[in-house]
Amino acid sequence: MANVTVIGAQWGDEGKGKIVDWLSERADVVARFQGGHNAGHTLVVGEKVYKLSLLPSGIVRGTLSVIGNGVVLDPWHFRDEVAKLKGQGVEINPDNLQIAETCPLILPFHRDLDGLREDASGAGKIGTTRRGIGPAYEDKVGRRAIRVCDLAHLDDLDLQIDRLTAHHDALRAGFGEAPIDRAQLMADLTEIAEFILPFVKPVWLTLNKAKAAGQRILFEGAQGTLLDIDHGTYPFVTSSNTVAGTAASGTGLGPNAAGFVLGIVKAYTTRVGSGPFPSEQENDVGQRLGERGHEFGTVTGRKRRCGWFDAVLVRQSVAVSGVTGIALTKLDVLDGFEELQICVGYKIGDQTFDYLPAHAQDQAKAEPIYERIGGWSETTAGARSWAELPAQAIKYIRRIEELIGCPVTLVSTSPERDDTILVRDPFAD
Repeated sequence: MANVTVIGAQWGDEGKGKIVDWLSERADVVARFQGGHNAGHTLVVGEKVYKLSLLPSGIVRGTLSVIGNGVVLDPWHFRDEVAKLKGQGVEINPDNLQIAETCPLILPFHRDLDGLREDASGAGKIGTTRRGIGPAYEDKVGRRAIRVCDLAHLDDLDLQIDRLTAHHDALRAGFGEAPIDRAQLMADLTEIAEFILPFVKPVWLTLNKAKAAGQRILFEGAQGTLLDIDHGTYPFVTSSNTVAGTAASGTGLGPNAAGFVLGIVKAYTTRVGSGPFPSEQENDVGQRLGERGHEFGTVTGRKRRCGWFDAVLVRQSVAVSGVTGIALTKLDVLDGFEELQICVGYKIGDQTFDYLPAHAQDQAKAEPIYERIGGWSETTAGARSWAELPAQAIKYIRRIEELIGCPVTLVSTSPERDDTILVRDPFAD
């Protein structure tokens, strides 16, 4: 049985939470491999709605869930999220949730710096979640991060804090802020360590043992491929690699562990925050998509920008992440549209492109080239088989497959866990 890696194939918010939750029933382990609590996953189970941003979605089903080394961890948010889910009746303990020893910590001054930079950037702001993700990753690659394993060795942190304060105090001074309060930082770390340490394990070892035992591992990506630090619409991206290949480096497993790569794609396109969006509809169409799709960020509550399906960008995501199959979500949002449009290329000046050029100015000038296709008046909401879909909806799905060069594996027709059409079981490959 194959492992499965789930990634977003647009700008995030594609509905990964429901799909991971649905697949986790078939998995033995669910592993997060990048990002932090800037990711938002909403799970709807009967009358209950669970909103996760750091914990792997498998935790709701009680599946062994691990937070890999590629994640940056805010320990206080972790504690709050655990408490919130426990309050909803979810069982969480060190037997079903593990944190990698080598996760870098997001600390209070990371959040401060994130906000200070955004406020000072004016029109050039990136649109971060202001949760300290980027600054924490910077400290990781700058070799000055405090990591989860350091919580068990707080008496040995002086040299590491020297490196941190040498960097951050200069930045803070530039913004007119006071230096880091070392005593308060140590007090904060001491206070949170007792809660975090029972969950800390050598996650790479846990996962390698699971792999050797033939267990099925579900790798859960955050954000989307178009927000990848290397392959996304830079600089309007996140601070980590969001492509499927990161499942290996972000957990401590080899590159052959990724298995079936499932790209999650909305039947239309959305984006939160700043950055290029060629197929955006700043009109009644965009308003209708946003209202019907309830397009507000799980983490930030920000209204999402909405537009037509962009086959060019999804085709790029399929290529750079090695996507095996697509899970198409929110098909029901398109119910009732007389006509739909699909972006099949771009025009920039007098040139046409079948991909999105890398430079931000070219991306900002890209004008979509559309293909029109008839819509459907019937409802797809709650459909659980092809036979329940209107013929025109199936035609729309088939055209998407042709344009992106990748088959549709699953179709989601509502936020409900079981309103899913299974075309091909990823775990059976």
